[in-house]
Amino acid sequence: MKIDGRCHCGEITFEADVDPTALGICHCTDCQMLSGSAFRTTFSAGRFRAPDRCAEELRQDDREREQAPARLLWNLRNADFACAPVPPQSYSLRVGTIAQRAALSPRRQSWRRSALVWVDRLATVPGSEKG
Repeated sequence: MKIDGRCHCGEITFEADVDPTALGICHCTDCQMLSGSAFRTTFSAGRFRAPDRCAEELRQDDREREQAPARLLWNLRNADFACAPVPPQSYSLRVGTIAQRAALSPRRQSWRRSALVWVDRLATVPGSEKG
């Protein structure tokens, strides 16, 4: 499936090819901190195209941790991407930045042992359509 997306202000745009069955939720503590939320929802993309200047913003994240291997990270105006530093290259894209996100749904969850206890009860929490 071809997708496209952008950062919040629209300055950074991207295109990618993804497998729509590969959408996942990660509950690890790294993803909680990186997303500022209870989990991070991401795709792995085989083909990814972003502006050339993105290469200048790459930084290596090589911390030792159980949840994820070392990776290259971009942090560009709320459009965060990660890239495996060695072939085969795959890119991790945050679902909130993808224009077609409403047509996609998670097919897997990882690091459930780190999931916040209330995540599974969200459907029972009262809500409103606006504000």
